[in-house]
Amino acid sequence: MPNTETVRRQRAIGGALGVAVLGFALFYHFFPQLLHVQPGQNTPRSPMRGQPTTMGFDQRPQAAPGAIVSEIDAGPPIMLAPASVIAARRREKTNEVDLPAQKTPDSPELTALLDRADKALQADRLVGGKDSAAAMFLAVLKQKADSQRALGGMDEVRARLAAEIEQDIALGDADAARDGLTALKALPGNTTQVAPLQEKLAVLDKVRPMLGKAASQLQQGKAEQPRGDSALDTYREVLQLDPDNAVAEQGIIQVQRAVLDKALAAVAQNDFTAADAALAEAATILPESQALQDTRGRIEGMRRQSGSAMLAQARSALDAGNLELAQQLATKAQQISPDLAGIDDFNERVTNARLYASYKPGQVFADRFVDSTGQAPALVVLPTGHFMMGSPDGERGHDTNEAPAHEVQIEKGVGIGRSSVTIGQFRDFVRSSGYVPQSQSLGGGSVYDEQSGGLRDEASATWQDDYAGKPGQERLPVINVSWNDAKAYADWLSQRTGKKYRLASEAEFEYALRAGSTTRYWWGDDNPTARVENLTGGNDRSGSGRRWSNAFAGYKDGYWGPAPVMSFTANPFGLYDMGGNVSEWVGDCWHDNYIRAPRTGEAWVNPGCSRRVIRGGSWGSAPDMVRSAYRQGADADLRSARVGFRVVREL
Repeated sequence: MPNTETVRRQRAIGGALGVAVLGFALFYHFFPQLLHVQPGQNTPRSPMRGQPTTMGFDQRPQAAPGAIVSEIDAGPPIMLAPASVIAARRREKTNEVDLPAQKTPDSPELTALLDRADKALQADRLVGGKDSAAAMFLAVLKQKADSQRALGGMDEVRARLAAEIEQDIALGDADAARDGLTALKALPGNTTQVAPLQEKLAVLDKVRPMLGKAASQLQQGKAEQPRGDSALDTYREVLQLDPDNAVAEQGIIQVQRAVLDKALAAVAQNDFTAADAALAEAATILPESQALQDTRGRIEGMRRQSGSAMLAQARSALDAGNLELAQQLATKAQQISPDLAGIDDFNERVTNARLYASYKPGQVFADRFVDSTGQAPALVVLPTGHFMMGSPDGERGHDTNEAPAHEVQIEKGVGIGRSSVTIGQFRDFVRSSGYVPQSQSLGGGSVYDEQSGGLRDEASATWQDDYAGKPGQERLPVINVSWNDAKAYADWLSQRTGKKYRLASEAEFEYALRAGSTTRYWWGDDNPTARVENLTGGNDRSGSGRRWSNAFAGYKDGYWGPAPVMSFTANPFGLYDMGGNVSEWVGDCWHDNYIRAPRTGEAWVNPGCSRRVIRGGSWGSAPDMVRSAYRQGADADLRSARVGFRVVREL
């Protein structure tokens, strides 16, 4: 029987092939940074047979994160520990075998021989010569068959020899394993140990060429592809035959690492779709691996960084007015990182830019003149939406010119005058432009006659007067202006601001007046219970004590005639005096009904029309004429003490 030193030399030569197969695994362990692996990803190092060298892989499948293991199983892989440790651990897991009772003590000579045998055992000289532990223990047993020290020593020799054989098998050193198995068979009492080791050695003979094939596939770049002819497929076949095969386990780790490297390479090219596909593929290989979690975290960080950079570019494009490019960049940013911080706010900005030119619904603003000091009237951004225009047949006060009721879509926001244009604002226009209003060029307008209680024509009345023909205050709404005057003022604002000003369309006006309501008036169906507008109140009185013949019963607003603008409550859209104070010109031509009316917010205009539409109630309107659906037509050159206007600015 060869001694232990000879066996070791034979194992060193016979294990060369196994070392070659494991070379890549060792490099993976000792130089993880060259393979983009964090040190924490490596499995613990464990000494082999008491030698100081370490292996960089685990012999057994790793326990799932959080799994509870026994104290015996804790620590480095048992198969990579010294044979004495392996044998001791296995004894802890099995019932102790009772040795036969020793009838007489060992003689001094046998005791000395046993001491020498224990030293050989301690030095790992198990078999192979007269100085081996096995030879000396057998020599004692020949002289004294019931020596418990000798019997126990032989059990230890067999256990350690079996452990060494298992290690050789685990490391792929079939020749060393066969030598050890030959030595084990030569020892008495080996029946229970030889058979399972022979089975494992037979498995090793099957998997060794498969491991070589897998290593070759890795070198050829066939890590996980093509299906059926990849290193991953081969390693999995090995594990089906040998579930504890350390090389196959390490090979699968390497396959996943190759797939994760593909994911990182895709990210470097900003191809996050390919990166996600590679991550999904890696997750099918080792779902709980630390390498997968770390790479996923790295890619997520890179994803957020790339998405944030692209979102910053989108903001720059939006600030520059390039809405289309901004939307494209934001879409890409969201595709890269769906939960990207700030994307919701940016999308809202894009929506506002598209619908409201970067303003917000309800925002109040005023354009400054580009060629001089001063500014246009304050505007409120009208939100987009839809509403039913007109009135149903059953509404109290309904007129056929308000039918058919139809849905209108306001698809784009506009800025609409917060209030009617005032005398002071109109005066600035006349002075600056030299325009001559029609109350002066054509002569006159209308004024309230206290004696008759109604309006009468007055040749001397102009836009500068109040409803009674006296000089008007600056904050009163301008009246006795024609549709032509109102359009001229809007055109002047366009010239002074560089923006597009016009009169509201009839649909825009009713939408703004209703402010989301569907009732007769914007405040409800019945008489107001609070001071909402300047209306014909049943409790209002003129200077001489006159009362309205048709008024809102019980209502009093304190004015007989127009009030300064914004003296009452704003409607839900933030607009003042939409249903009272003065009626207002809009941009549409007059039509007797809504048949063929536009379903959008645009004005309904026929070229050359002479009659225009007036909307909204006034300080002298009967309750039915204050309804949100009420409309009337008038010649474009009409001047009235009840009619003014407000402007709209396109965004």
